[in-house]
Amino acid sequence: MKIDTTPNRVAVVEANLDRFLAGAPPAPSLLGPDAPLRPGSTLTAQRAVELFEDQYTSRMLDVVARELKKEGKSYYTISSAGHEANAVVGALLRSDDPCFLHYRSGALMMARARRASHVRRGREWDGLAEREGSGREPLGESPMFDTLLGLCASSDDPVSGGRHKVWGSRRLWVPPQTSTIASHLPKAVGAAFTLSRAKRMGLELPLSGDAIVCCTFGDASASHATALAGINSARYAFRGGRPTPILFVCEDNRIGISVNTPSGWIKDRFSTMGGMAYFEATGSLAEVWDATEAAVRHCRTSRGPVFLQLHTKRLFGHAGSDVEAAYRTWQEIAAIEAEDPLLVYARELIESGAATPDALAAIVAHTRDRVRAAAREASTRPQLATREEVIAPLAPYDAEATRAAAEVQVDPELRRATFGSELPEDATSATRRTLGAHMNAALTDEFLRRPEAIVFGEDVGKKGGVYGVTAHLQRRFGHARVFDTLLDETTILGVAQGAAHIGLLPVPEIQYLAYIHNALDQLRGEAASLSFFSNGQYTNPMVVRIAGLAYQKGFGGHFHNDNSIGGLRDIPGLVMVTPSCGPDAARLFRGALALAKANGRVVAFVEPIALYHERDLYDAGDELMLGDYPPPDAPALLPGEVGLYEPWREVRAVEPSEEGVDLLIVSYANGLRLARGAAKDLAAEGKRVRVLDLRWLAPLPFEALRAEAAKAPAVLVADECRATGGGVADAVVAHLAKRGYGGKLGAIESADSFIPLGPAADLVLLSRDEIRAAAEELMAGGEA
Repeated sequence: MKIDTTPNRVAVVEANLDRFLAGAPPAPSLLGPDAPLRPGSTLTAQRAVELFEDQYTSRMLDVVARELKKEGKSYYTISSAGHEANAVVGALLRSDDPCFLHYRSGALMMARARRASHVRRGREWDGLAEREGSGREPLGESPMFDTLLGLCASSDDPVSGGRHKVWGSRRLWVPPQTSTIASHLPKAVGAAFTLSRAKRMGLELPLSGDAIVCCTFGDASASHATALAGINSARYAFRGGRPTPILFVCEDNRIGISVNTPSGWIKDRFSTMGGMAYFEATGSLAEVWDATEAAVRHCRTSRGPVFLQLHTKRLFGHAGSDVEAAYRTWQEIAAIEAEDPLLVYARELIESGAATPDALAAIVAHTRDRVRAAAREASTRPQLATREEVIAPLAPYDAEATRAAAEVQVDPELRRATFGSELPEDATSATRRTLGAHMNAALTDEFLRRPEAIVFGEDVGKKGGVYGVTAHLQRRFGHARVFDTLLDETTILGVAQGAAHIGLLPVPEIQYLAYIHNALDQLRGEAASLSFFSNGQYTNPMVVRIAGLAYQKGFGGHFHNDNSIGGLRDIPGLVMVTPSCGPDAARLFRGALALAKANGRVVAFVEPIALYHERDLYDAGDELMLGDYPPPDAPALLPGEVGLYEPWREVRAVEPSEEGVDLLIVSYANGLRLARGAAKDLAAEGKRVRVLDLRWLAPLPFEALRAEAAKAPAVLVADECRATGGGVADAVVAHLAKRGYGGKLGAIESADSFIPLGPAADLVLLSRDEIRAAAEELMAGGEA
């Protein structure tokens, strides 16, 4: 027999189904609609036929995606073909069980929409031809049409607004994922983990009391470190007595692009893991239904993690551009096509008497017509047309709402009861406070202001943090709101996202800046991209506290003294802020939480470790780094608000003057302290040097920067981070140069080096003397 060698054989697979339906004999008798498909199963004949319709709808979306691509009208061809068994998961879950979906979960999405709908799906496109031209179809109600809009990158797509083809729906509780390397598993676990925690906190959730979380992924990505981190953290939490009701669904097609998954690997790897139940779904539609139903039931009742291995096939190649013949023989391809799940399920429906061949053929014909009709309309819908449209949901900011969120009152009686006899701002305090003490007091005040806030990370609970910043929080607010995690930054940031999804305000702690690089994709690929890819419908507000930067004395090496923030500044939409003194730390933290809460933003709050307990500003013993605590009704510091210091007038921060200056030094964090010292030294020589604290490193406060630069004949950026891509110096200098600043510009940074242990660190880090020398050279007409 001659073998069709057309790449990605869509026509062959479709013809196989047509040929089977045309030649299959009907069963001697038909089942009633409520009769079980097989004895003892809860899958009825009617539900089985509806599943077939959902499965074939998903299949036709894959077919039409290829057709539209050939016409230059669509841009995405990764299909769900062969994975139609996942429709069973969609039918068995409730519509308020949050779902974090793999890109091949199309049939699951179709079946989930059917369950949630009050009308019979499959009829919403009847008579489309007559309705064309009479107005646009309603969006967000038909997952079939929504998918087509996504394929065509239409701005009418109610999921992402034309930014990407993703499975998602606010109505169906499906936050959109990229899901390419199972990077969504940690946040799915986070959502499951925080369900019961929110209840313990007394918070009302938009979910049922016994809701579970579903997360689907492929067998190849099951071996990715991020996937393993998510599965491990779910087991760890459940073993520790914390409910974590998550259903891991591994859609096992036994291949990742061109690389085969070893035979039996998924079962051998995951079926014997402690702290997680294992189920396997394979075979007939009724068998898949019964196994999946048992897995869902176990997850819902045990409140623990469940691993469901769902056996699937992969048809049509990895994507439209993938030519399977490069790594599979034509005989292997044909053999897989002969095991097409739709052929298997159609045969089961016919032989059991659930449907006649003619009835299934009618479903196929009708589905083809309505999907193609919908595709024609979707391909005419508008696309994003301007840069402003594209980036609109990336970084929303409402200044008025943010200020209002910052001004929420704290109950004074509750505050007094929490702090005890002495409030942190009381004049009777034995000593003015360090930056670390300011942060501890600010965390307490914000927990009183925001009952939905939680703090978690490594050693933050009983120990109170490596540097004592979270001391007493667990005693004051309980284990539900302040808790320790396992040692894994991917999990910490995943828990933060999942918690934010269900309405909490997470404040995760990353113990050291260097550690966040282990899990940066949880911020870059997941947290900060969610608003963008959901067109602002889903957000995950959080403030990630990161102990970082350099200048620790007597401790360190490159993992504890890390002076590179470039990886954070590179993330679109991420806000980054760092304080340089105690009072600023408290007010900036309040502003960061208000910003996250009001705008759904992800904020990185980088706390300079070396300043946590620093007491001296200029000279040993001056204790000028100590400050008075601003009470909770003091104004928060918000984006764009910078700090200004004039050491020639007074050693403490004062309102800036309008006097002319010789130089403006721009810095932040540890560099700000060094710059103030250099400016004081220059004041002794009669030089007036104003120092600007950026505070906000992403986005940079360019408006305030330009305003202050205009008052000075020269600007020097003193950046404590590495010279190449580590800090902000290049961005500040480039911005001023591009905006026509007419004065002299200079920058000085730390060396491009990892930071060594001990006194050798001083050899590669920016110093007060270096800043002073660069300032003198710039003011003298040279280049810094």
